[in-house]
Amino acid sequence: MRDHTPLSVAVVVYDRLCTFEFGIATELFGLPRPELDQWYDFSVCALEDGPLTSVGGLRIMPEQGLEGLKTADRIIVPGWRDLNETPPESLLSALRESHACGANLLSFCSGAFVLAATGLLDGQCATTHWRYGDRFKALFPAVTFVPDVLYIDEGGLATAAGSASAIDLSLHVIRRDFGPKVANTVARRLVVPPHREGGQAQFIEQPLRDEENRLSAVLDWARGRLHQDIGVDEWADEAAMSRRTFDRQFRQTTGQSPKQWLINERVAFSKELLETTSFSVEEIATRIGFGTAMTLRHHFRIQVGISPTRYRQRFNQTATA
Repeated sequence: MRDHTPLSVAVVVYDRLCTFEFGIATELFGLPRPELDQWYDFSVCALEDGPLTSVGGLRIMPEQGLEGLKTADRIIVPGWRDLNETPPESLLSALRESHACGANLLSFCSGAFVLAATGLLDGQCATTHWRYGDRFKALFPAVTFVPDVLYIDEGGLATAAGSASAIDLSLHVIRRDFGPKVANTVARRLVVPPHREGGQAQFIEQPLRDEENRLSAVLDWARGRLHQDIGVDEWADEAAMSRRTFDRQFRQTTGQSPKQWLINERVAFSKELLETTSFSVEEIATRIGFGTAMTLRHHFRIQVGISPTRYRQRFNQTATA
């Protein structure tokens, strides 16, 4: 982060704007944060002349057009109004030119279709909402579509999956720009976790049956008992299902086995404790049900790519392992 000149964030707005995605961009990057020493210089850049409309009937009166993208360090495309409409060349050219000058481009949800239309994602990985996956792959075969993640950061190009995943990507960008302490502060103000594990598999639309409603309740039950040795038979009893039905329903709903889900939840909880407490790695392993620090380190390195100690050094500047 530069010492004196704030990084600038520009958000592209357009007629029939996706309100929620725009709101996330404004909340994460545009809201004044006087408690922090530095923050972003935020601007809104219009694709068309105003006034613009948005979902929900709001009217937007932006003060500048696409020329404002030329000086931006970060450019956000908050969704796109119609997947049947090719984004205008004026927008695509402006994004290409800004990226060539060093700007990072971010898309939220369907905004990935705009970034892909620039050609900049060719040969890169990207994601978008699971509902649009097949359409995205058909339109942009040169882009590697990744369906089971919340966001992907390819350096100067980043894409978020569903709408709420824009929060995850935004916190990731804030962490990269200002460090983990600032990102954690923003996350607490938003009342969201600084990191959210998982992908989109658990959100894919399926008809809800009684078994699935019971499964949702038993997942909450298990989250409250991560420190215990929970057997699959015990889970099935809690869900009032046979072992076979429970295992099949669990995999269909979460895309994981019960054992892998439990490991993922424990690793996610360990990350939170590493970020926010001074507990030793050994104590964290006991608290979250891994039993030994060796087991925690094994699963942590597989999922996160670094050791718990190294993770703490990056994301908790006050605690020591």
